[in-house]
Amino acid sequence: MLTPQQADQYRRDGFTVYPGFLSGKDIEAFLGAVESISKENTLARHDKTRMEMEPDQPPNGTRVRRLYEPCTHYPIFRSFAESTDLLDCVERLLGPNLVFHYSKLNMKPPAIGSVVEWHQDLAYYPLSNHDSLAVLLYLDDADRDNGCLQIIPGRHLERLMEHTIDGFFQGRITVPVPESEAVPVEGLAGTAIFMHAMAPHSSAPNRSARSRRTLILSYRAADAYPIYVGEETVAAEANTRLVRGSAQPEARFTLTSFPIPKHRWKTASLYELQERSREQTGAHKG
Repeated sequence: MLTPQQADQYRRDGFTVYPGFLSGKDIEAFLGAVESISKENTLARHDKTRMEMEPDQPPNGTRVRRLYEPCTHYPIFRSFAESTDLLDCVERLLGPNLVFHYSKLNMKPPAIGSVVEWHQDLAYYPLSNHDSLAVLLYLDDADRDNGCLQIIPGRHLERLMEHTIDGFFQGRITVPVPESEAVPVEGLAGTAIFMHAMAPHSSAPNRSARSRRTLILSYRAADAYPIYVGEETVAAEANTRLVRGSAQPEARFTLTSFPIPKHRWKTASLYELQERSREQTGAHKG
C-alpha cells in the first residue's frame, strides 16, 4: 500500500515512486515470459498484432521495441494487473471503482532503444475527468544511461500542453518544454512509478550496453468516461475492463474543455506517430 506521503507526492508532483514493489521472483518470472513471447521473432517476420520491432536493424534482427497489451494476452501479466497489492495502491490514488485501460511493455534494447519524446498520456485519449494514471514497473535497473523515465513535476495541475501542428495531433509536445525542470526517475529493477496521466514525461534512447525493460499498466476511475473521437476511441477501449468496485452509471465531468486529437496518419503506436511527426517537421531525434 502507498503511504500517505507517497499519495501526497503523487497529488503534488504528478508521480510517486515505490522502490522494491516487485520481488526478485516476480521480475524473473516476467522476464522469462518476455523471452518466451519474443523468441524467434524478427523485423521481417513477427506478429504485428502482438509486438513492434526496433526499425533500425537488419531484416533478421530480433530486437523487439514493444509488446502490445501483455496484460490482456498473457495470463502472467493479466493476473498481475488484477492483483490485490497493485489495485490497493491504485485505489489510494483514484478511488474504489477502477477500470483497467491498457498495457504495454517497452523494451529499450541496448544501444538501440528508441527515444520517447515529451508527451502527456491524456492527450491521446480524452476522458471526462483527469482521474487516470499509469503504473510503470522497471524490470531492469534504470538510470539516465539506459533511458530512464523523466517527468516534469507539478505540470499535471496545469492545462494540457500543445501536441499539434497545423491542427493535427503529433503524439508529442510541440511547444518548448521546460526541460530544466525535469526529474530523472532512476530506480532498481522492481521499482514502481505511479504517474498521473497529465504529467509531461519522456525517456531518452538507451545508449548503454544494458536493457531497460518497463511494464506499463494504465487505470482510470470508473466514472472517467472516454470522449468519443472516432476509431481511435474504439481501439483504445478494446481491452478495458472493470477490475475493482462497481461500474458507474454516470460520467463525472470536471473539465470545461479539452483538446481533441485529430489524426493525420494511422499509426500502430506512440513510437510510429512520433517518428512520422519528426519526418514531416525535420525535428531532431533524441
